[in-house]
Amino acid sequence: MNTRAIRTERIPWYREPWPWILFGIPAVAVVAGFVTLVIAIIHRDGLVAEDYYKQGLAINRVLEREARAAQLGLEAHVMVADRHIRVRITNGDDFPAGLVARLIHPTRAGEDHEIALAAITPGWYQGKMPEFTAGRWYVQLEDGDSTWRLKGVWQTGQQNIRMIASGES
Repeated sequence: MNTRAIRTERIPWYREPWPWILFGIPAVAVVAGFVTLVIAIIHRDGLVAEDYYKQGLAINRVLEREARAAQLGLEAHVMVADRHIRVRITNGDDFPAGLVARLIHPTRAGEDHEIALAAITPGWYQGKMPEFTAGRWYVQLEDGDSTWRLKGVWQTGQQNIRMIASGES
């Protein structure tokens, strides 16, 4: 006669692994949802302009300014060194008293900078560069009256940029 004792001892449910696995998966999803919500609330989305409708309506004015720069045959050479920006305008006859340079970050509107450039001699302008993060920046040059505009791209560490009005956008 085989008299093996069969264990019928009951283990409490919280000592079994399967209930924890089954409860754990939804719990992790809920925690991840709250973390995502906190990240979305804290970090503002800088890609969307607040006045996107006005910017859309103003696109024709921007195209007119770029066409005006092409009509004038403007060309700019931008030199960046020692926390200064120096601009030489060539192929122009009437040099404005000052220029405005805009350094525009591709994704973070809060990091954009506007620099007033004062005339040193006819065709030469200089201004002081602010602190900025490393990376790729869009550069826009305008005269003080906003009648023309030149565009270019600048990579930090690069010292020279050549900007030519193309009349296309």
